[in-house]
Amino acid sequence: MNICYFDAFAGISGDMTVGALIDAGADPAALTAGLESLGTGASYRVERTKRKGIAAAKFHVDFTDSKKHRHLPHILDMIGGSSMPDRAKQRASDVFRKLGEAEATVHGVPMEKVHFHEVGAIDSISDICGAAIALELLGVDECACSAVNVGSGTVNTQHGVLPVPTPATSLLLRDRPVYARGPAMELTTPTGAAIAATLATRFGPVPAMRIASTGYGAGDRDFSEHANVLRVLIGQASRAAEATVVSVIEANIDDSTPEILGYAMERLFDSGALDVTIEPLLMKKNRPGSLLRVIAPPDLREPLAGLVLAETSTLGVRIYEAERRVQEREIREAVTPWGPVRIKRAANGTFAPEYEDCCKLALATGVPLKQIFAEASHQFLKNS
Repeated sequence: MNICYFDAFAGISGDMTVGALIDAGADPAALTAGLESLGTGASYRVERTKRKGIAAAKFHVDFTDSKKHRHLPHILDMIGGSSMPDRAKQRASDVFRKLGEAEATVHGVPMEKVHFHEVGAIDSISDICGAAIALELLGVDECACSAVNVGSGTVNTQHGVLPVPTPATSLLLRDRPVYARGPAMELTTPTGAAIAATLATRFGPVPAMRIASTGYGAGDRDFSEHANVLRVLIGQASRAAEATVVSVIEANIDDSTPEILGYAMERLFDSGALDVTIEPLLMKKNRPGSLLRVIAPPDLREPLAGLVLAETSTLGVRIYEAERRVQEREIREAVTPWGPVRIKRAANGTFAPEYEDCCKLALATGVPLKQIFAEASHQFLKNS
């Protein structure tokens, strides 16, 4: 599987995305041919430039179209009638739908009546479709993204001066990891946020991959603080132990009952926590208490922290980032005399029958649980 990793340390925009993918190896001629089939009348060029000493590609869209507003159905029709590959059409359409949902929510209107303003202009249509075409040219199957540098300060828009991130950008990146560093200006645009939020299946560190190419897409300005580029890494998924970043949420609790804590643990697991533990503590004034610790995917940090505050008596939580190593795993099946049991097997050969499957068979047949575990393990080893 081919992976594209968006490293948005200086933010992300549509033209930066296209430039980075071209720099990583997407054929500009093939990309231009796909964009021309949209019938916008625009022309395209790629400028080789540098940002704080890093060579990068700057993608330009030149046009004279005077139509300032477009609605989502018209844009989707343009994409559908083009000669873009089917997967590229789907990706571009999905990005515009996501963007349309955000704009509709921000302005309180039905999605089909949203005026896309700058987003619906030819340059942004070209940026989103260009990114989708370039991903297809590079054979990308899955995208991932770093935490996103959104910038700070204010930005001038057709709706006046707005804080950064703008309402649409903040909505698009809801529950995704973001931060602000560098100059006080908009570093991540709604178009860039929509591309990342729609196409990236995960946010965090670089996934386990074998890097085949790297590309840099230049932003409009050259900053003194850092290189104003979007970096993309293109490569194949590898079987290496994967380094992942998780959020750890903790709270010391001395006035919640066991029933309340047990219910909170169930809610946290049901809401996507990777792990939840409760440890006994001796707290101030010699009070017995509990340490509730939640390991969460970064994009679920805020909702899970909110759940701890809502479902327990604590008035505050501690949140910090931690790195973990995860071996690649696969699910196989062992057939026992009482039914099938899923087996979780790691890359190093370690395996374990799934508890839920064994428990279900034990309850249904009356066979001791330990016997079902043993038989499932025996059958797995026998047929491996």
